Amino acid sequence: MTLTMPSDDRTYSPINDLEKVILDEATIQARLKELGAEINAAYQGRELAVIAIINGAVIFVADMIRELNLALQLDCIRVSSYRNSTAPVQTPEIIDRIRLDIEGMDVLLIDDILDTGNTLSKVSKVLQSMNPASLKTCVLLDKQVRRSVDCEADFVGFKIPDEFVVGYGLDFAGRYRQIPCIGVLKAEHQIS
Repeated sequence: MTLTMPSDDRTYSPINDLEKVILDEATIQARLKELGAEINAAYQGRELAVIAIINGAVIFVADMIRELNLALQLDCIRVSSYRNSTAPVQTPEIIDRIRLDIEGMDVLLIDDILDTGNTLSKVSKVLQSMNPASLKTCVLLDKQVRRSVDCEADFVGFKIPDEFVVGYGLDFAGRYRQIPCIGVLKAEHQIS
């Protein structure tokens, strides 16, 4: 997909490629404070290993961990789930593993979106094999209607309808991650 930009780059804003905004920036930030309080209460007095599934969760994780009043360590795992499509692949591919030794630790796995459940399920199994003391999951967005495997997140930011969304770290073909809200792309921008 080639994105056509106006000749004057200052007039282009990726937010203009959205058909509609589902979650605005203020709503996201308010929910992160609530979610942070839930996680703080769940892990009070304990050290936490936060594992981020990137690239999609990078913005969410950065904002989320600033809401946590806990001793924590952070590591990232890279997974390819969508490639250049609006539909997730059946078998996500782990591209880069964590370096942190999580044996005996409380682990919180964070992802941007729980869609089919394939990615969260696969990464959870990999982390469970590393013998953590506990493993819980946190997602910004949950599309329950799309589940193809039995997988539920312990902490959920928002439940959303079955629409392909971008912004706040979520992308289409590597683009739109920097939009501060979450929205649905206009149909003409969903062609790869």
